[in-house]
Amino acid sequence: MRLDKYLKVSRLIKRRTMAKEVADQGRVKVNGQTAKAGTNVKIGDKLDVQFGQKNVALQIDRIEEKVKKEDAATFYTILKEERIENN
Repeated sequence: MRLDKYLKVSRLIKRRTMAKEVADQGRVKVNGQTAKAGTNVKIGDKLDVQFGQKNVALQIDRIEEKVKKEDAATFYTILKEERIENN
């Protein structure tokens, strides 16, 4: 599945266009490599996503085309969350 679609379906980012912009700005890494919106992701991949003042590291657990809102959190496991300090 494309990275931008995964971010939207898993509800990490609410809109696919926003997911595409975030990826194309270089704020998403897949397995340590900066990824574009069209990068294919698979189960077991590790993502690092920068959301404003926060970095989130997570692992992909499930991939499906459609998901109910309440099941979206089962698509990934958060490995680490950290705030970015402004000096």
